[in-house]
Amino acid sequence: MGALDACEAAGAAHLAGMVIRAPSGARIRGEFAAAHGFPAFRDRGLALRRPVLDSILLERARAAGVEIREGEQVISVLRDPRGAVCGVRVRGLGGEVNDLEGANGARDTTDLRAHLVIGADGLRSTIARRIGVARQALGPRRLAFIGHYRGVEGITDFGEMHVEREGYAGFADVGHGLTNVAVVVPRASVRDAVAGKPSAFLEGWIAARPHLAPRMAHAARATTVRVTGPFASHASRAWGRGVALVGDAADFFDPFTGEGIYAALRGGELLAPYALESLAADRPRDADAALRAYDRARRKAFRGKWAIERLVALAVGAPALLERAAATLEASPAMANLFVGVAGDFVPASEVLRPGYLARLVFGNLVRSRSEPLPLSP
Repeated sequence: MGALDACEAAGAAHLAGMVIRAPSGARIRGEFAAAHGFPAFRDRGLALRRPVLDSILLERARAAGVEIREGEQVISVLRDPRGAVCGVRVRGLGGEVNDLEGANGARDTTDLRAHLVIGADGLRSTIARRIGVARQALGPRRLAFIGHYRGVEGITDFGEMHVEREGYAGFADVGHGLTNVAVVVPRASVRDAVAGKPSAFLEGWIAARPHLAPRMAHAARATTVRVTGPFASHASRAWGRGVALVGDAADFFDPFTGEGIYAALRGGELLAPYALESLAADRPRDADAALRAYDRARRKAFRGKWAIERLVALAVGAPALLERAAATLEASPAMANLFVGVAGDFVPASEVLRPGYLARLVFGNLVRSRSEPLPLSP
């Protein structure tokens, strides 16, 4: 996309890997640059605030000739006589809509016609709901409290995840002296925190844990703490007649493995050739076939990571299983590096879904391996 240099110039932090702490204190440390035979695009990951990244990507779209319309919200889809999506209805942010489908009582609305609508509108996607494919996935119902702070103690070039029995917290340098701080907890445990003071909830949650409290003792909040979730949502399919879904609009399970940005960018990359094929089709059924093929390609590309996300969610919710896995990964840097490489999206998910890896993860030293590090599949 031609955006990498701009991300670097914006002061993105460089991350060397991840550290995961289990409730018992066991620490899993995995590095992106490791001797597992799967080189990444670069040795370090980049971390920067979303407003900065979003602005860079928006400017790249504008430079490519995209018309950017700000201050408007998509409220519905338009359909042609055969029922295919043929555009969207939008309203100004100051307008009012009494009917969600926009047919009656809508004010300050505009209809935008299009040969293809791409829903990239995130969790609770309006497009996914309007075409009837939005689903609630089986999985944890969690909310994330996220803010940026200055002066967090002990921040290094490793991102951190601290798993507790009541949720987990994450810390990561995002450049310019800012640390991204997140707390993810079951929705049922939040009660009135969302409507009250999200910052007080986040800071109180961390302060109540002795091993985390010193990290934030002298920290100053630099941005508003925002709440997002619940997660574990997906679309029954990522396409419809005249429409395709990408990123969180198509699926999002849990933020533990940090999939949002990768899934959005990779999903857009996957969609591009199928979108062009659909637009170039002479017959509606050929246009539909191209989008259906995109859905198959998407499922194939992300199937392994979806399985990993669900296994991680299972472990986070089962302390005994998590502790056993953490002890194994703490004792085996090679296994930890593979896991972090999968989370970083440059090691194939199949490497940690192999029976041998999973058996060692669950049973530890009870399962004997031929060598260390683990042999890799061809």
